[in-house]
Amino acid sequence: MKMILVILTAFLFVGCTTHIPVRTEIIIDAPKEIVFAKLVDFASYGSWNPYHIRVQGEPTIGRKLEVRVHRPDGKTIDVPAVHILRMKDNQELTWGGGIKGIFYGEHVFLLENSDGGMTKLVHNEDFKGLFIGFADLPPNVLTEGYHKMNLALKRLLESDNQQTNTN
Repeated sequence: MKMILVILTAFLFVGCTTHIPVRTEIIIDAPKEIVFAKLVDFASYGSWNPYHIRVQGEPTIGRKLEVRVHRPDGKTIDVPAVHILRMKDNQELTWGGGIKGIFYGEHVFLLENSDGGMTKLVHNEDFKGLFIGFADLPPNVLTEGYHKMNLALKRLLESDNQQTNTN
Protein backbone atom coordinates (compact mmCIF):
# COMPACT_ATOMS: atom_id res chain seq x y z
CA MET A 1 0.00 0.00 0.00
CA LYS A 2 2.84 2.34 0.85
CA MET A 3 4.37 1.76 -2.60
CA ILE A 4 1.09 2.67 -4.29
CA LEU A 5 0.94 5.95 -2.37
CA VAL A 6 4.52 6.74 -3.36
CA ILE A 7 3.74 6.08 -7.03
CA LEU A 8 0.54 8.15 -6.95
CA THR A 9 2.38 11.00 -5.22
CA ALA A 10 5.08 10.86 -7.88
CA PHE A 11 2.42 11.14 -10.59
CA LEU A 12 0.97 14.22 -8.89
CA PHE A 13 4.34 15.95 -8.52
CA VAL A 14 5.56 15.08 -11.99
CA GLY A 15 2.26 16.20 -13.46
CA CYS A 16 2.09 13.02 -15.45
CA THR A 17 -0.26 13.17 -18.38
CA THR A 18 -2.55 10.20 -18.88
CA HIS A 19 -3.80 11.16 -22.35
CA ILE A 20 -1.99 12.18 -25.54
CA PRO A 21 -4.33 12.93 -28.45
CA VAL A 22 -3.16 13.39 -32.05
CA ARG A 23 -5.66 14.87 -34.52
CA THR A 24 -5.21 15.50 -38.25
CA GLU A 25 -7.39 15.66 -41.33
CA ILE A 26 -7.08 16.28 -45.06
CA ILE A 27 -9.34 16.46 -48.11
CA ILE A 28 -8.41 14.02 -50.88
CA ASP A 29 -9.77 14.36 -54.41
CA ALA A 30 -10.70 10.69 -54.69
CA PRO A 31 -13.75 8.67 -53.65
CA LYS A 32 -13.84 6.93 -50.26
CA GLU A 33 -13.58 3.51 -51.91
CA ILE A 34 -10.21 4.40 -53.46
CA VAL A 35 -8.86 5.96 -50.24
CA PHE A 36 -9.97 2.99 -48.15
CA ALA A 37 -8.48 0.50 -50.61
CA LYS A 38 -5.09 2.21 -50.32
CA LEU A 39 -5.28 2.39 -46.50
CA VAL A 40 -5.84 -1.36 -46.23
CA ASP A 41 -3.19 -2.16 -48.87
CA PHE A 42 -0.56 -2.60 -46.18
CA ALA A 43 1.95 -4.18 -48.58
CA SER A 44 2.19 -0.87 -50.48
CA TYR A 45 2.90 1.35 -47.45
CA GLY A 46 6.68 1.16 -47.90
CA SER A 47 6.42 2.62 -51.40
CA TRP A 48 4.43 5.75 -50.55
CA ASN A 49 4.09 6.24 -46.77
CA PRO A 50 6.85 8.30 -45.11
CA TYR A 51 5.52 7.61 -41.59
CA HIS A 52 4.23 4.03 -41.46
CA ILE A 53 7.10 2.64 -43.47
CA ARG A 54 6.05 -0.97 -42.94
CA VAL A 55 2.73 -2.53 -42.00
CA GLN A 56 2.43 -6.29 -42.27
CA GLY A 57 -0.66 -8.35 -41.62
CA GLU A 58 -4.12 -8.95 -42.98
CA PRO A 59 -6.75 -6.20 -42.91
CA THR A 60 -9.16 -8.28 -40.83
CA ILE A 61 -10.64 -7.47 -37.41
CA GLY A 62 -8.67 -9.17 -34.65
CA ARG A 63 -5.57 -9.77 -36.77
CA LYS A 64 -2.15 -8.78 -35.44
CA LEU A 65 -0.15 -6.20 -37.37
CA GLU A 66 3.57 -5.55 -37.41
CA VAL A 67 4.02 -1.79 -37.70
CA ARG A 68 7.24 0.16 -38.19
CA VAL A 69 7.12 3.93 -37.89
CA HIS A 70 9.70 6.45 -39.08
CA ARG A 71 9.11 9.65 -37.14
CA PRO A 72 10.03 13.11 -38.46
CA ASP A 73 12.60 13.40 -35.64
CA GLY A 74 14.53 10.55 -37.29
CA LYS A 75 13.55 7.77 -34.87
CA THR A 76 12.40 4.46 -36.32
CA ILE A 77 10.20 2.43 -33.99
CA ASP A 78 8.66 -1.02 -34.19
CA VAL A 79 5.25 -0.65 -32.58
CA PRO A 80 4.56 -3.58 -30.24
CA ALA A 81 1.52 -5.87 -30.49
CA VAL A 82 -1.18 -3.99 -32.37
CA HIS A 83 -4.35 -5.57 -33.70
CA ILE A 84 -7.09 -4.40 -36.02
CA LEU A 85 -9.88 -3.34 -33.67
CA ARG A 86 -12.51 -1.94 -36.04
CA MET A 87 -12.95 -1.95 -39.77
CA LYS A 88 -15.95 -0.78 -41.81
CA ASP A 89 -15.52 -0.86 -45.57
CA ASN A 90 -14.93 2.63 -46.98
CA GLN A 91 -15.53 4.24 -43.56
CA GLU A 92 -13.08 3.24 -40.82
CA LEU A 93 -9.85 1.43 -40.10
CA THR A 94 -8.68 1.30 -36.48
CA TRP A 95 -5.72 -0.55 -35.04
CA GLY A 96 -4.33 -0.42 -31.54
CA GLY A 97 -3.14 -2.22 -28.51
CA GLY A 98 -1.63 -2.17 -25.07
CA ILE A 99 -3.15 -2.55 -21.64
CA LYS A 100 -6.12 -0.28 -20.97
CA GLY A 101 -5.56 1.97 -17.98
CA ILE A 102 -1.80 1.40 -18.08
CA PHE A 103 -0.62 2.12 -21.63
CA TYR A 104 -3.02 1.88 -24.55
CA GLY A 105 -3.29 3.44 -28.00
CA GLU A 106 -5.79 3.46 -30.84
CA HIS A 107 -4.84 4.64 -34.33
CA VAL A 108 -7.94 5.65 -36.31
CA PHE A 109 -8.58 6.45 -39.97
CA LEU A 110 -12.11 7.74 -40.61
CA LEU A 111 -13.38 8.50 -44.11
CA GLU A 112 -16.17 11.02 -44.69
CA ASN A 113 -17.82 12.21 -47.89
CA SER A 114 -16.80 15.68 -48.96
CA ASP A 115 -18.07 17.97 -51.72
CA GLY A 116 -17.58 16.95 -55.33
CA GLY A 117 -16.93 13.26 -54.68
CA MET A 118 -13.89 14.01 -52.55
CA THR A 119 -13.03 12.32 -49.25
CA LYS A 120 -12.21 13.83 -45.90
CA LEU A 121 -9.64 11.66 -44.11
CA VAL A 122 -9.72 12.12 -40.34
CA HIS A 123 -6.52 10.55 -39.04
CA ASN A 124 -6.28 10.36 -35.24
CA GLU A 125 -4.59 8.55 -32.42
CA ASP A 126 -5.30 8.49 -28.71
CA PHE A 127 -2.76 7.25 -26.21
CA LYS A 128 -4.16 6.70 -22.71
CA GLY A 129 -3.05 5.24 -19.41
CA LEU A 130 -1.06 5.89 -16.26
CA PHE A 131 2.31 5.40 -17.96
CA ILE A 132 1.69 7.40 -21.15
CA GLY A 133 3.50 10.40 -19.67
CA PHE A 134 6.70 8.38 -19.48
CA ALA A 135 6.60 7.30 -23.14
CA ASP A 136 8.54 8.97 -25.93
CA LEU A 137 5.41 10.28 -27.67
CA PRO A 138 5.94 13.98 -28.45
CA PRO A 139 2.57 15.17 -29.84
CA ASN A 140 4.15 17.69 -32.21
CA VAL A 141 6.38 15.02 -33.78
CA LEU A 142 3.51 12.54 -34.11
CA THR A 143 1.24 15.21 -35.60
CA GLU A 144 3.92 16.14 -38.14
CA GLY A 145 4.31 12.47 -39.08
CA TYR A 146 0.56 12.06 -39.57
CA HIS A 147 0.44 15.21 -41.72
CA LYS A 148 3.27 13.83 -43.86
CA MET A 149 1.43 10.54 -44.30
CA ASN A 150 -1.83 12.33 -45.13
CA LEU A 151 -0.13 14.52 -47.73
CA ALA A 152 1.69 11.55 -49.30
CA LEU A 153 -1.62 9.66 -49.57
CA LYS A 154 -3.32 12.70 -51.09
CA ARG A 155 -0.55 13.19 -53.67
CA LEU A 156 -0.52 9.50 -54.59
CA LEU A 157 -4.28 9.17 -55.02
CA GLU A 158 -4.78 12.50 -56.75
CA SER A 159 -1.94 11.69 -59.14
CA ASP A 160 -3.56 8.32 -59.87
CA ASN A 161 -6.91 10.10 -60.27
CA GLN A 162 -5.42 12.58 -62.78
CA GLN A 163 -3.90 9.75 -64.82
CA THR A 164 -7.23 7.90 -64.86
CA ASN A 165 -9.10 11.04 -65.97
CA THR A 166 -6.69 11.78 -68.83
CA ASN A 167 -6.86 8.27 -70.30
